[in-house]
Amino acid sequence: MKKVAVVSTIYVHLKHTQHIIDRLLVGYPYGGEWIRPDVEVVSLYVDQRPEGDQSQDRAREFGFAIYPTIAKALRCGGSELAVDGVLIIGEHGEYPSNEKGQKLYPRYEFFKQCVEVFEADGRSVPIYNDKHLSYSWAKAEEMVADSKRLGFPMLAGSSLPVTWRLPDLELDAGCVIEDALMIGCGGSDAMDYHCLEAMQCMVERRKEGETGVKAVQMIEGDAVWRAGRSGEWSEELLEAALSRCDSPKGLPDEDGRPIDLFGSGELQQRVAKPAAYLIEYVDGTRATFLMLNSGIFDYCFAARLEGEDEPVSTQFFLTPVPNVNYSASLVHKICQMLGTGESPIPVERTQIVSGMLEACLDSKMDAHQRLVTDHLRVNYLPPATPQHFCS
Repeated sequence: MKKVAVVSTIYVHLKHTQHIIDRLLVGYPYGGEWIRPDVEVVSLYVDQRPEGDQSQDRAREFGFAIYPTIAKALRCGGSELAVDGVLIIGEHGEYPSNEKGQKLYPRYEFFKQCVEVFEADGRSVPIYNDKHLSYSWAKAEEMVADSKRLGFPMLAGSSLPVTWRLPDLELDAGCVIEDALMIGCGGSDAMDYHCLEAMQCMVERRKEGETGVKAVQMIEGDAVWRAGRSGEWSEELLEAALSRCDSPKGLPDEDGRPIDLFGSGELQQRVAKPAAYLIEYVDGTRATFLMLNSGIFDYCFAARLEGEDEPVSTQFFLTPVPNVNYSASLVHKICQMLGTGESPIPVERTQIVSGMLEACLDSKMDAHQRLVTDHLRVNYLPPATPQHFCS
């Protein structure tokens, strides 16, 4: 039984800590089975306790201890590291935002306190870091460097790359991607991370794997539609991605007729503030993420592949609250890393997406200019086998 410490911002109903940890405590469905993981939550550090805090109730019910510091949680109140893994869940809670709109969650600070324990005690264990590594590229880069320096596996990221896909699309390793496009919705720095990560888990499978991002640009408003008409992003791929949506919104929402969001111009009417994240990769591949708030409530991907007559496309399927069983697939990957001592997904994916998002927000702050991103020349190979729900 692997013993884990949880380092969290908050433990509240329907927030990330509750989604993830409750599945370790009671199990989860996966591949037609109810999985009871060989993992025991033995300690918790929680940074904030807002109204609705569940940490005390869960600790009493399941018998783990809550500690006042991260170091004490990792040592279970003793004098040396006493767990087999650490889960850092630094999402949600009351934290300041910077001028870019990034919420300054203390993921890096939590991580560095774990590293201090590893260094002091002469032993390290696997770490899972929820979502971004950090809002800062420099901090994200340092986190990955620490994991390699101390030799511990690190898994990071969110549920979208590992949830179901409708249809079950996995691009062939080594494929040639002529163009790619992701569509989604949500607030900046939270949901756009999810969408960029989902897009990245598809495009990283291209020939030679990931070689880095050459430049980015974020544009907004009418400039988004003009960019589509001029070919800066593919209207054909937008139509293919929209074809996978289950939630197009009409004018008004109560109108139940089928909505031709693409051909009628209704998408442009519904989406008052579109945003396009234009990504240029070092190898010449280009990909675009379109934030289409008020137009859709799905997360869909489309790509044109060399040798294919028609685009390929899929929806990253998210089950509704309160069950959010897509979290089960993420928990399954955490348990896999704890069991094998290896991360099933390269942490460099989360690293490059963290930097990609920060650079796009820098572009927004810099009058939507194209920014060269030499610092994002991150190289890695995608997982050899599918990592998403396949059944």
